[in-house]
Amino acid sequence: MAGSFHSFVLFAEMRTGSNFLESNLNALAGVTSHGEVFNPHFIGRKDQLELFGISIDEREANPKRMLRRLRSETVGLSGFRFFHDHDPRVLDLVMDDPGCAKIILTRNPLESYVSWKIAGATGQWKLTDAKGLKSAKARFDADEFQRHLATLQGFQLQLLNRLQTTGQTAFYLDYEDLSSVEVLNGLAAFLGVEGRLKAVDDTLKKQNPEPIEAKLENPEALAVALQRIDLFALSRPPNFEPRRPAAIPNVVATRDAPILFFPVRSAPDTGICNWLAGHGGLVDEFGQKSLRQWMRDHPGHRSFTVIRHPLLRAHVAFRERIVSGQLADHRRILIRAYKAELPEPGQPFPDAASERAAFLIFLRYAQLATAGQTGQRVNPSWATQTAIVQGFATFRPLDLVIREDRLGEGLGFLAAEIGLPASPVPADDAAAQALAAIHDDRLETAAAEAYARDYTGFGFGCWRP
Repeated sequence: MAGSFHSFVLFAEMRTGSNFLESNLNALAGVTSHGEVFNPHFIGRKDQLELFGISIDEREANPKRMLRRLRSETVGLSGFRFFHDHDPRVLDLVMDDPGCAKIILTRNPLESYVSWKIAGATGQWKLTDAKGLKSAKARFDADEFQRHLATLQGFQLQLLNRLQTTGQTAFYLDYEDLSSVEVLNGLAAFLGVEGRLKAVDDTLKKQNPEPIEAKLENPEALAVALQRIDLFALSRPPNFEPRRPAAIPNVVATRDAPILFFPVRSAPDTGICNWLAGHGGLVDEFGQKSLRQWMRDHPGHRSFTVIRHPLLRAHVAFRERIVSGQLADHRRILIRAYKAELPEPGQPFPDAASERAAFLIFLRYAQLATAGQTGQRVNPSWATQTAIVQGFATFRPLDLVIREDRLGEGLGFLAAEIGLPASPVPADDAAAQALAAIHDDRLETAAAEAYARDYTGFGFGCWRP
């Protein structure tokens, strides 16, 4: 993409060396970086409240105008620095524009945190003359550092995802790379400009080059804190389950009362739809347009879903979709590839042991499917409820997620919210009885492995018959 860029954005954070990198970019012929143009407190530089004839209030009203002016009134390649707390509208504008080059500067988060603490204590955010260096020691705060780390990691993941989904790449630099004229000239080549640096611009000086421990007044707190901080996000299990759409055609609403129900497949729905029908009849078969129209016609509406214990839900899916023969392709795969012994479609198992054995195989299949390790699409009947609820949120966040074992209380709360009388909802005793007949510890373990996201995210424990 070199040579095809009309502008650039430098993604960085405080104390990562972004001032230093910007000064070197500005030393390149044909390149101008205008600073933190979309900082909420100033434009470009501290205390500057206007740029290109646009005031900070005008920029807030229309950031796109500032972006256009920045590009049209700069000779050569124009750019700016952008931090995680700058105007999020601008992030969307630049990430969706492949003509805007992306530069991503990172630094060891512990180094940037300590540097930030020292700069805050001394008031010295840039250094041009080593004689004027102000020194101080920082006090390490484990909770504050953990928040700092989470913020940095979250923003980097956001950038990575946007680059991936838009098919773009970025030029990555680490703080340590800034001393290399070869790397900086590689950046110039990436940007497609002819200018090159003969040497690194040393106008700005590195502050506080001492080891981390020497910069802290309580270095002993660092060692203790790092033992409990997951620096590399090792505790976050990888998630390869495909993202799910909002499944709008399955949404059910009441005709008169302002209630929307987003059903989860293989979770309770029949009793809930009967409950909804008692409040003025049902409306379904929505598309996005008709559902939005219903929402406009029912101000004050509430939306909800009901989730079920993962083991019980998986057993319902197994019986309704596989044992019944409804999903014939998945049934054949379980028999041929996974050696599941199933009765003829729609027929019962001869005994509890044979059903338990086949269900254990199904749970293993569900685990592989939700981890992206099978050749078949993950059916919504056994997709994780986490993925399904996240899919709902792509259309709109839900007001309420009710657990099946507290269904009566949840619907009672919902009814009270919109001024409807409470009414009972029958429990699905048949599903619970069917699982109780084969339940054992092996099923519990298999379900917990297959649906770890649901157990952790929704706080499920062992299923109780």
